[in-house]
Amino acid sequence: MPADPVPDDLWARIAPLLPPAPERRHRFPGRLRVPDRTALAGVMYVLRTGVAWRDVSAETVGCSGATAWRRLRDWTEAGVWPRLHAAILAELRRADLLDLDDCSVDGSHVRALKRGDHVGPSPVDRARPGSKHHLIVDRHGTPLAVTLTGGNRHDVTQLLPLLDAVPPIRGRRGRPRRKPRRLYADRGYDFDKYRRLLWKRGIKPRIARRGVAHGSGLGKVRWVVERAFAWMHQFKRLRIRYEQRADLHQGLLELACSLVCLRRLRTSF
Repeated sequence: MPADPVPDDLWARIAPLLPPAPERRHRFPGRLRVPDRTALAGVMYVLRTGVAWRDVSAETVGCSGATAWRRLRDWTEAGVWPRLHAAILAELRRADLLDLDDCSVDGSHVRALKRGDHVGPSPVDRARPGSKHHLIVDRHGTPLAVTLTGGNRHDVTQLLPLLDAVPPIRGRRGRPRRKPRRLYADRGYDFDKYRRLLWKRGIKPRIARRGVAHGSGLGKVRWVVERAFAWMHQFKRLRIRYEQRADLHQGLLELACSLVCLRRLRTSF
């Protein structure tokens, strides 16, 4: 039995999204396939503990680290994680637990130990290879979307791609919701060009001005994105980027967002 089993409520939401298992051959069927739930337990074990895939013990988790990694690769390529996140966001909206009127954005540097896509010299870590997590949250700090770029990318250049990454959030009658009414950000986003682009989208920018003394009051709303990063980085695999493939690290980020959203859904009942 795995030491860190997959909770029933998570499995009930993710099982319908997984691609069907390949059919076994009649002749020479080979080794029996590891159940998807066991492989997911292996992925979650690595996400939470941060251990290397090769160090995953089959006795502890129920499958080898190589099997868990291959299943993560297959599910990432099948687009499982964004669909899971969107489905849980819809549940939150249906339960009136999302406040999409006021949203906040920010970025966070992480060191990248391997070369790969979306890796660049980090300006805050003496030009060592790094990546950036860009996050947008609602008023309560619920993650709405997360993107990955190189550590040398400026936060403001990812503002519009991050907004575009927010899925259409269903859960109520009418058109799905995917953009805030007001967007809060720190001084790193203080560019008039992007203020105009936000206004064009019907979003009111609430961005701190550079060169102005602290005390604007925006922190009373914007602090939730910092707390959301703290929640995300409780998953130790996300504190340092080990995956060379950017899509696999992005998949782990989206799985972590889903787990944070599911935790909020649980505590509401």
